[in-house]
Amino acid sequence: MRQPKKRSNRSEAVTFETVREVASTFPGVEEGTSYGTAALRVKSKFMARLREDGDSVAFRVGLDEREILMRAKPDIFFLTDHYRPYPAVLLRLSTATRREVADIVTLSWRCVAPKRLIAQFDSELHRRSIAPNWAIMRS
Repeated sequence: MRQPKKRSNRSEAVTFETVREVASTFPGVEEGTSYGTAALRVKSKFMARLREDGDSVAFRVGLDEREILMRAKPDIFFLTDHYRPYPAVLLRLSTATRREVADIVTLSWRCVAPKRLIAQFDSELHRRSIAPNWAIMRS
């Protein structure tokens, strides 16, 4: 198995705190723990958790989205045997950028948030005239 490339510019380094900051901009996100590590939920539904290695985060996503992410950016998105049967993907913090974290948090939030909450959020974005670039986020 090939080793992932580390980002050369450490000013771009992201941590679980970055994940938490991005997630806090979405309605319904709750902080907690899962298997003894920091985790995020939406209305009590699993969204993400820091893994024990401290360098990877498990995100809830659809199986199709997972395959697309892993093929497009294998140094950032990956899978272990444990997560293979679940609708989840792992993100390697040491190789991800803030933009990639924002994209996966958005995708995961849309995967687990109730439809009414998504519609309310999208309506508010429209009112603010924000044009999100979520082409891969729509299902």
